[in-house]
This record gives sequence, structure tokens and C-alpha cells, in this order.
Amino acid sequence: MDKTAAIPETLVDAIRFFSDPDKCLAFMVELRWPNGVTCPTCGSRAVSFISTRRIWTCRERHERRQFSVKVGTIFEDSPIPLDKWFAAMWLIASAKNGVSSYEVARGIDVTQKTAWFMLHRIRLSMQRGTFEKFSGEVEVDETFIGAKARNMHRAKRARLVKGSGPFGSSKAAVLGILQRSPKKGESRVRLTVIDNIRTQTLDPHVRKGVEPGSAVFTDALSSYRKLGDVYGHETVDHAIEYVKGKVHTNGLENFWSLLKRCLKGTYVNVEPFHLFRYLDEQAFRFNTRKVKDGQRFAETLRSVVGKRLTYKGLTGKMAPATT
Repeated sequence: MDKTAAIPETLVDAIRFFSDPDKCLAFMVELRWPNGVTCPTCGSRAVSFISTRRIWTCRERHERRQFSVKVGTIFEDSPIPLDKWFAAMWLIASAKNGVSSYEVARGIDVTQKTAWFMLHRIRLSMQRGTFEKFSGEVEVDETFIGAKARNMHRAKRARLVKGSGPFGSSKAAVLGILQRSPKKGESRVRLTVIDNIRTQTLDPHVRKGVEPGSAVFTDALSSYRKLGDVYGHETVDHAIEYVKGKVHTNGLENFWSLLKRCLKGTYVNVEPFHLFRYLDEQAFRFNTRKVKDGQRFAETLRSVVGKRLTYKGLTGKMAPATT
């Protein structure tokens, strides 16, 4: 069977399809083990299925011989059934401006705290750790995420704001690198939370993420001044103009507007500790914006294996356990 054709195309189709626990299990098994079920502990294919409990038993002798399809994924140790997980995953993968934990909680009948934890685990599966460098025509820009000083209580403003502009505020700095594509709508973006926008911070990040010899376009910020040694570096001074031929950062400016609409309109207040997770979410949706919702959902689901996030790790009570 064509695996792509088996993926539901709309949310209504997905809810109907995944309302059957056996279909949920079969769908997850096909995505995780397309060549047959293997033991996540030892890798053996000598396993037997216990249909009454929907788990498998490995015939090899070792600890944790019994396992479910959730073991070794973001779903591990979760009592939430797969149909609710899949519904939450579909909602966050397809919502252009994100989806709040309150909305998910109402939609799948769980508590807001549970929905919040679920969404962060799904964001982990959206994370794309890659060593691939961008090349060709590349835009580099930075932005600041955080509360406006004028909206803060004066006591908090006095504690956090030490100067004028974003440089003196408590806002988090984010670096964006966008690779342009000759085909419309196929540019890709990569985001990083950074400590500051000084040369010693920005320069290594750009060199790590962009192939030497690429054309790099930035604004007139002096922190980018050293990039010309290995890149075709050109700048546009936003005090004078925003476009100078092909030299501009409008692709990233458009992305920043999408990101901030998502953060301010849907999530309202994002702690700096969790900001990188929301960046992973928005970058994933942007980079897969040309595919259908069902394919984006399947791509998210394929990435749940080998990743783990505990509640203690999420709330900062211990280091996040991810692989």
C-alpha cells in the first residue's frame, strides 16, 4: 500500500480514522517499524505481540523485555492514549499561528497542565538538529523577543530595564538565517537564541551555519563586518532603504512578523527558558509550509523516536533528557 495515501488529509478524517485504537497502533507501528517490529532495547526481531495489552515481548533475555509502541519516544510513560496525542499533534502542526494549551485541553478533554506538557513534547519532535549548512543566497538578521517596557509594572521595569532600546531591556535576542530558494515558497530558516548581538557572538553562528563562498545579506549592523573574508557579504542600511537590488533581509523580516504574531497573539507570554522550543515549532511549520497538513503531521510523528522530555526537565528541576 502507498504509505502516503494512507495518511488522513484533514482533521475530520484524522479524528475518524484514529478513533479506533487498533488503527492508531497500526499507523504508529508502520511509521516507526516499516520493516517489522524490533525490540527497542536489544534490536531483536524475535518478538511476540500480546493483543490483550497491545504490547510486545522480546524473546531475548534482558531487562525491559516487554515494550509498547510508546517506548523510546516522546510518548513514553504517558497514560494519554494515542488518539489524543495524534489530535494534539495535528492541531499544533497545522496551525499557522500555533495553538494554546487551553484550546488543546478543551479539544481533547485533558487538563491545561497536561496539554501544556504534551505540546512541549511535540515541539521536541519538531526540533531539527542538523549539521547541514545553508548555501547560495542567504539572509541573516536578528530580532528581540520579550515584553515591552511600557507594559511592565514600574517596579519590574526598574529591575529589568537598564537602558534604552532592546540593548538595555530584558528581551531575548534571536538570530535567524534564511536560505533563499529559486522556487517561491521553498526558502528555509534556522533560528538560535543568542546571548547578545556582538561580533564575537554572531560571527561564529553565521560561519557555523553557512557554507563559505555563499552570498550573505545582512543589515548594516557592525557585528557582521568580518563576514566578508569568506562570504560575498553585502549590506542594506535600513535607515536609508530596505531593498538594494537583491540585497535585502525581507524574507527574514516576513518570518519575524509570523513568529511574533504567533508568540504575542497565541502564547501571549513565553518564558526565555522555553523560547527555543517555540522557535523550533515555528521554524518547522515554516520549512514545511508547502506540504499538506497530513504530510506535516506524519513528518512530526516520524520524529518522535529517540527523543524524551520529562516534566522535571521541562520545568528546569533537572537537565532536559533528550537524545
